[in-house]
Amino acid sequence: MTARQEDEEPKKPRRRATTPEAREKQLVAIAYDRAEQQIRDGTVSSQTLVHFLRMGSTREVLEQQRLEHENALLKVKKEAIENQKDVEVLMMNALNAMREYKGESTDVDG
Repeated sequence: MTARQEDEEPKKPRRRATTPEAREKQLVAIAYDRAEQQIRDGTVSSQTLVHFLRMGSTREVLEQQRLEHENALLKVKKEAIENQKDVEVLMMNALNAMREYKGESTDVDG
């Protein structure tokens, strides 16, 4: 047996994923396995090779980090907006409580 034949293990058929998200991940994994095999065999297309070269570039790594930071910033902004709404509700409750203490009506309609 050659070294290549020893490295290649018979692939067991993968069970089909049950959710669309899992299926997408499964298909991506299959595509990556196929691309890896083509790279090893020397039969890879130039487009596929360029894709993987770009994915490993410093620029791509920095772009991924930037996207992660943007997502984190958006999450913080969302939480801040939600907290602001909570503060507004607390302030309205406090104002209504003070009005009741003074004997004023707390009806919004007047």
